Amino acid sequence: MALATVMISLTGCARVASDHVACPPVVEYPAAFQRRAAAEVEALPTGSALETMLADYHVLRRQAAACR
Repeated sequence: MALATVMISLTGCARVASDHVACPPVVEYPAAFQRRAAAEVEALPTGSALETMLADYHVLRRQAAACR
């Protein structure tokens, strides 16, 4: 359930100024797409490899958003 909440809030990352020259783009997902993704994540078995990868992706998104 916690990962689903993370997935839903992926676009809510705070923006922080950075000295980086180039920042990767952060894709904005529509709410309906986020709900669909959350439902799919909820269907995964607990502790799945994909769940771990999505948590890592969440960290990368936050870092990219802070870079802007």
